[in-house]
Amino acid sequence: MVVAAPASGSGKTTVATGLVGALRRVGHRVAPFKVGPDYIDPGYHGLAAGRPGRNLDPVLVGTERVVPLYRHGARGCDLAVVEGVMGLFDGRIDPDHAGPVAEGSTAQVASLLGAPVLLVVDARGHSQSLAALLHGFATFDSAVRLGGVILNRVGSVRHDQVLRAACERVGLAVLGSLPRMAELEVPSRHLGLIPAVEHGAAATAAVAAMTDLVAAHVDLHAVAALASSTVSGPAWDPFEAVRGPDIAGGSQAFAESAVDPALDTVDGGPLIAIAGGSAFTFGYAEHRELLLAAGARVVVFDPLRDELPTGTAGLVLPGGFPEEHAAELAANTGLLRAVAEAARRGMPVHAECAGLLYLTRSLDGHPMAGVVSADAAFGSRLTLGYRDAVVLADSPLWRAGERVRGHEFHRTRLITATSDVSAWGWRDNADERVREGALIRNVHASYLHTHPAGNPEAITRFVRVATDYASSRVVG
Repeated sequence: MVVAAPASGSGKTTVATGLVGALRRVGHRVAPFKVGPDYIDPGYHGLAAGRPGRNLDPVLVGTERVVPLYRHGARGCDLAVVEGVMGLFDGRIDPDHAGPVAEGSTAQVASLLGAPVLLVVDARGHSQSLAALLHGFATFDSAVRLGGVILNRVGSVRHDQVLRAACERVGLAVLGSLPRMAELEVPSRHLGLIPAVEHGAAATAAVAAMTDLVAAHVDLHAVAALASSTVSGPAWDPFEAVRGPDIAGGSQAFAESAVDPALDTVDGGPLIAIAGGSAFTFGYAEHRELLLAAGARVVVFDPLRDELPTGTAGLVLPGGFPEEHAAELAANTGLLRAVAEAARRGMPVHAECAGLLYLTRSLDGHPMAGVVSADAAFGSRLTLGYRDAVVLADSPLWRAGERVRGHEFHRTRLITATSDVSAWGWRDNADERVREGALIRNVHASYLHTHPAGNPEAITRFVRVATDYASSRVVG
């Protein structure tokens, strides 16, 4: 089922995470998903499900991949809970989009999956007029099927009775009614919730509280009975994505590795090190799977305290919150020197957002790796949105002239312009040309987040360059 809401802030994450945990508690194997490019909510979903939370983003991966990725992520499960993004019909703001619903919206994903929608309504301030709001959402698009309502933040027994009567008036069943629970608030900061990996024990406790709340106030049997999907067809296959249809079926090997991080290596192949820990929390589960399918070995390390893994032939520096950990990152001088030296020698480096900041000369005055000839600082302005980017020069990932869709989401900025070759070009909302990112030998650094499942050929190229680098180092 798809968990949606009329607007952001209605409590989708609380309900979706609680549903995953509560349904798992009563014996279901639940696959958690998040609509859009959000990296944070899937971390809480993963804690509740005991398996990775995954994203379904038609903008970044293409509508044709949404169902296959859903079927891949739901392998071995009997239920799937898909948390929506923003309001049900909110998506990419694109005046050229001619579709019936906004591209990348929860409504679009629900339609692609043929799945029912559970509408989470923030009950504060609502009374009988809730019926009119629900009537609008139920009839706005015939391709979207509202299966029921979960009332959130209900103030009293009387309030609950009035709201249930409003739902009954428009023929929508109330599957749950959650009272106001201030203690369930999960700490947030400038880009939303604090990632679960940073919040540690408190995140685990918050997920347990969400699970308890939903278990006590939602009809789990009715929710499970509502869940359905009209789609069929093959699951996405990382082997096929990087090696072609003749290798299809190889992804069965990931049935266990999807839930067991210890199975992150294969025999032979170049070693790809992926930055993790509290400072680098943004990533997609499919990235590791594609790297493995392309023949790489994968290891995750923490730049706050670890050295560069021995034998590293390629480095991935994903997004995250390095500005929250700049002093600790700067204190690991051995790693900073090793990364700078590896970049100088031609090791392929794929750096997105936090990775870009790590490669600058400094971040908020703290010395970084100095690979990118710019300095960075935290700012007051949020940069947010999808980008239709053009590759400006060859790199270990892309070829000049290729078109790639990505997403920006940051409050930091480069306070000194880089003299390096730009990685991307696009036009902004004012139709002005934008050049962004940096290319330095085999380093591709940018604020732009991309989804590897939407660009599998880039992963193949990256592993190939890493293989060549490893060979050259052995020969040298």
